[in-house]
Amino acid sequence: MRLTDGYHSVPAGKIADVQTFLQMREPPTVLRPAPDNGWTLERVQRPDLTRYRALLHRVGDDYLWAVRVRTPDAELERFLRDPSVEAYLLVTGGGDEGILELDFRVARECELSLFGVVRTLVASGAGRWLLNKGIEIAWAHPIDRFWLHTCNLDHPNALAFYQRSGFSPFKREVEIYDDPRVTGVVSKDAAPHVPIL
Repeated sequence: MRLTDGYHSVPAGKIADVQTFLQMREPPTVLRPAPDNGWTLERVQRPDLTRYRALLHRVGDDYLWAVRVRTPDAELERFLRDPSVEAYLLVTGGGDEGILELDFRVARECELSLFGVVRTLVASGAGRWLLNKGIEIAWAHPIDRFWLHTCNLDHPNALAFYQRSGFSPFKREVEIYDDPRVTGVVSKDAAPHVPIL
């Protein structure tokens, strides 16, 4: 379907968002400074799906993340155990507080497939610290491109944050999918700034 100028109806029970795709073709010469508050990065080696899903909800419910949450256990475990996928948790004295997924399944590329910190760490420098770690890890592999996509439902500063980090926009798409609050994947009170239709 080709979208034309103007308004397009979104069916009840669906969400529409605008995805912006960004990439970097070489590592930044200098990473933006990040505080070090004793945060640690823990590689997910043997996935504890209950722990992983709990963090997905804590980080992503405000932004209606649904893909990993609704993925069946066997498929999620297979994804996390794939040797070409590296998943990491940001761990603080308070426990699991952030998530970073690096997907190397396409040759010479890395997709930042999931990234975020819990609400209480937004604007604390934790996101910068976590993304810097992701940039370092990604470019330690033999890749020619590091890319991601973000959308208008993500944190309002997400796009600018990624651009300040060295990513450049290259494509935009409209995505329509089932509202995860309607399907029960996330709670009905998640993302109150987005009305349920």
